[in-house]
Amino acid sequence: MKLMIASDLHGSKYYVERLMDRYREEAPDRLALLGDILYHGPRNALPREYDTRAVADMLNSLVPAPLCVKGNCDGEVDQMVLHFPVLAETAVLYVDDRTIFLTHGHRREELVPLLSPGDILISGHTHIPGMQKEDGILYVNPGSVSLPKSVDPRSYLILEDGQLLWKGVETGTVWKREDLG
Repeated sequence: MKLMIASDLHGSKYYVERLMDRYREEAPDRLALLGDILYHGPRNALPREYDTRAVADMLNSLVPAPLCVKGNCDGEVDQMVLHFPVLAETAVLYVDDRTIFLTHGHRREELVPLLSPGDILISGHTHIPGMQKEDGILYVNPGSVSLPKSVDPRSYLILEDGQLLWKGVETGTVWKREDLG
């Protein structure tokens, strides 16, 4: 299974168009969104080409619909314009004999008691891509599609064939690769 994972779109029409370009190129089995889809949030500047309606229309057109978890900037009003569920705090996937927990990340510590060695927790929120392993649990962050908070590029993540690939939203170029072993 090829899973494309993105987080922190924050209503940027420009960068979501780039993400949709990558989605068509990647042809994943599923797109998972880790929250903060439409609203930019009070601590963030307006992202490039902020247009929540256009972002909603692009995401609503995807088949199959994205799998989504709620971010700290998402609310009931967002569910009124998005045609797929966006208010679940978590999702659990089973991919290649691995248990993968998806969450936005602003309350990820609440999930730690549910995790076991070998599990993967993928979350956004910090806008900083990365990976770390603690007590046999892999913690992964795809970075941000529209508002990165590090020197790393605007990014998304591909999970396929036991590999994690961080790719730039604008070019689709792999800039970081990790084997899950």
